[in-house]
Amino acid sequence: MAEVEPVPVPVPEALNATDSNGTEALNATAKFVATPEGTALAYGSLVFMALLPIFFGALRSVTCSKSKNASDMPETITGRDAARFPIIASCTLFGLYLFFKVFSQEYINLLLSVYFFGLGVLALSHTMSPLMSRIFPDSFPNKQYQLLFTQGSGEAKEEIVNYEFDTKNLVCLLISSVVGVWYLLKKHWIANNLFGLAFALNGVELLHLNNVSTGCILLGGLFVYDVFWVFGTNVMVTVAKSFEAPIKLVFPQDLLERGLEASNFAMLGLGDIVIPGIFIALLLRFDVSLKKNSRTYFYSSFLAYIFGLGLTIFVMHTFKHAQPALLYLVPACIGFPVLVALIKGELTEMFRYEETPPEEEGAKEDSSESEKKDQ
Repeated sequence: MAEVEPVPVPVPEALNATDSNGTEALNATAKFVATPEGTALAYGSLVFMALLPIFFGALRSVTCSKSKNASDMPETITGRDAARFPIIASCTLFGLYLFFKVFSQEYINLLLSVYFFGLGVLALSHTMSPLMSRIFPDSFPNKQYQLLFTQGSGEAKEEIVNYEFDTKNLVCLLISSVVGVWYLLKKHWIANNLFGLAFALNGVELLHLNNVSTGCILLGGLFVYDVFWVFGTNVMVTVAKSFEAPIKLVFPQDLLERGLEASNFAMLGLGDIVIPGIFIALLLRFDVSLKKNSRTYFYSSFLAYIFGLGLTIFVMHTFKHAQPALLYLVPACIGFPVLVALIKGELTEMFRYEETPPEEEGAKEDSSESEKKDQ
């Protein structure tokens, strides 16, 4: 099973959680009606924020796929993992729903806040690391460190943790910790979004689909999952509103009236970013494998995502009801690239493209080297 840590399990959520007059359904006392300008700003900002981790996460996934550093190696999702994922996500979602119904919401969110504080600091630090490497001058005293935990001794010695880092990484960790304390104490929406963007970018970068067929299985399964839990029950929206953790991006519709203290939020679940994002990143790596100096499949799927998300917002705003974003994103993100492949006559090549996990690649290289020595 592919690990999803340090990125939390992506649970796709309904886009927005407002009632018919634009006010959060949980906030019965607030009767604020969002202005057209405020609504447009909120939705436009959500779309922009959703595109950032997909674009940069996909670019970083290309480098990540060639990394030899254990801490940067991607987790590969196979067809079996993809088939299981909607079931696991459903159990997780329904379990959270029951927890919020049975136990005190305050204590659950306190535990979740501490848990996501740790994850958020690590994810944000990893996200900032390449940027910091460019900012610091070459003269900066950058010392190397290694955190190594092993089990056993002699030939039976086994590595449990092997994490390499440097002084620049420690600076990133310090800055991320400041954001983490801000989030822990204030739960401010900006701190929430910084962590959410870091989680999404890490997810797109580090979670790799092994082929296009696996991507179609994953997206197809979560398409059914998202539609069922949003339209069939109130579970998805209830959990999305109750869950005080950076698993969603939020933006206030009343920002123009109330500034940074605004509280009437539109929201987008991280699953609606990460799940299509890892498929888009796969298509970018397929583009690279073709060695044609073009990014046709990446750009077509990226534009498809923008179209699908825009359609989600339009339908939600028209019908005043929370929408399962994957209902619109999945057909667009799969359909557009497949259509392009048909036009270019590369459909078979696209579905034959296969990625090998880094550890298997290393094993193949070692075996080929040993064969050469034997010869």
